[in-house]
Amino acid sequence: MFKLTKKHIIQLSTVMIVLAFVLSRFLHLQNLAVALMLGTTFIAGTPIFKKAWSALRYKIIGIDALVSIAVIGALFIGEYWEAAAVTYLFMLGDYLESRTIDKTRESIKALLDLAPKQSVVIRDGVEMTIPADEVLINDTVIVRSGEKIAVDGTVLKGIASVNQASITGESLPVQKEEGMEVYSGTMLETGYLLIRADKVGEDTTFAKILQLVEDAQDSKAKTQKFMERFARYYTPFVVVLAVVMYFITRDVELALTIIVIACPGALVISTPVSIVAGIGSGAKHGVLFKGGESIEKLGKIKVLAFDKTGTLTQGKPVVTSIASFNGYTEQEVLVIAASGETTSEHPLAKAVIDYAQNQGMDIQQPESTEIIPGQGLRFEFKGKVYYLGNRKLTQTEHIQLSAEAEKSLQTHEEAGETGIILTDDKTVLALIYIADTIRPEAVQLISRLRKSGIKHMVMLTGDNPRTAQAIAKQLHLDDVRSELLPADKANVLKEFKSTYGHVAMVGDGINDAPALASADIGIAMGGVGSDVAMETADVILLSAELRKLDFALGLSRATVQNMSQNIIFALFVAGTLLAGVLVKTVNLSFGMLIHELSVFLVIVNAVRLLKYKETQK
Repeated sequence: MFKLTKKHIIQLSTVMIVLAFVLSRFLHLQNLAVALMLGTTFIAGTPIFKKAWSALRYKIIGIDALVSIAVIGALFIGEYWEAAAVTYLFMLGDYLESRTIDKTRESIKALLDLAPKQSVVIRDGVEMTIPADEVLINDTVIVRSGEKIAVDGTVLKGIASVNQASITGESLPVQKEEGMEVYSGTMLETGYLLIRADKVGEDTTFAKILQLVEDAQDSKAKTQKFMERFARYYTPFVVVLAVVMYFITRDVELALTIIVIACPGALVISTPVSIVAGIGSGAKHGVLFKGGESIEKLGKIKVLAFDKTGTLTQGKPVVTSIASFNGYTEQEVLVIAASGETTSEHPLAKAVIDYAQNQGMDIQQPESTEIIPGQGLRFEFKGKVYYLGNRKLTQTEHIQLSAEAEKSLQTHEEAGETGIILTDDKTVLALIYIADTIRPEAVQLISRLRKSGIKHMVMLTGDNPRTAQAIAKQLHLDDVRSELLPADKANVLKEFKSTYGHVAMVGDGINDAPALASADIGIAMGGVGSDVAMETADVILLSAELRKLDFALGLSRATVQNMSQNIIFALFVAGTLLAGVLVKTVNLSFGMLIHELSVFLVIVNAVRLLKYKETQK
């Protein structure tokens, strides 16, 4: 059975109303014109009347009810042109509104379209293509050039260039090789990968992102909730006002016009359309907002608290410099130290080994190794005994630091670096300095955030005071709290709340979970694949790029500003039209035209958020 869509209704009504105008104005066939006007009213008005009746059954007097009352009243007093114009304009506005709102959801629809439909797996030695939702954990998945990855997993074999824009918002492809993680919904551009499936189906990062975006659209901002409550009481008030005005003036058309132009359509839609556009724009750039309230709150915060490791810093210790003594070269001590560290599992050991490998050093296994807990290690390399560790180790082995070595250690420790001491059984041979380096974009980001209105920025860390102070000084932060346990960070945030008001916490979403949960707004960055990040934070930056924070803050403020613009505009239009009705310069059809245009303009204004760029401030 053929069913008229909104598009069909508009097309048919347009033809009928144009014919009615021609017949009436130029051919003077009034009866036929009236018949076409009544036909237009019936065709365009039926969907309106149905929605009004459904709402009234639940004791809701909405916009459709107001329009229905106005149309029936116009027909009753013989204003057939007004009745046709009102129903036609209302349906045209509804159609344009739905088309424009569809545009605001394009980013979200694009995400849905990226969901992998099938996957190639190897089972019992046989390669087979199966639906993506049938892949099992530990399956071996084959992905070739131009194919989508359907699981979260670990690369077993191969090298490939992977476009991760759907997950992290990164514009450039990332090279993936053995041992690296890959994510569902990303595209393999060139190369070939064998992947072990670690997470499948609804447990994948991409599936969680889709769910978060869908849930976010249903989560309402405080402003949106207020506007909905306002409309609930405002609409019946308009009906009462129209009735009162009729009894005062005995002017039916005036009363009907008040009902039409006072419809709060633009006002009701002013907030949700901005929220949907903001969520869609964020998702497109790798920023997930968990609903309208998250956007609204982030746009108003004045205080930011940062975790240090992995947030302001790279989260990976690296060798920054080497000081050698007693005639040894930097290359010689590096080979000795890296060879000794091959048996150690300490995080700093990996930094030394990685540095030596990057320098092309020939690393060998020591003849013997003894771990000295809390101090370092003793090892034998090429027939000679060496010690590698901290100050405690030199004290235990009664090895005296020279004045030159002591001065070097103090200077670097004050700069936030950790010194590893390499000695033989008598003297210091070298000092290897290691630090968790600050992210390259961190200093510039802090400066931009301060200019954008963030009044107070603080770093919270479990690191020692000297290192914490050194990093805070480089970043020009307002405050720093060190040697904090995860629970301590939550307590510090409570202190900032009482002093400054609303506080946002930026962390990695794992050990910072208590702080993220206790802040007014929790922001998890670089949390791809972390369930804790997605469950705890209010805003998720899907890549490890700190600059995404600047974009998230800018977008949230643009969204809040957009909502304010829409509300002010809607109120202005409603007030102007009402004044025009009362002085009898606005009639029924003209009032409806302006009303529908205002709804359309409110939506168009919100659509601008979809073009918000990361380069904007």
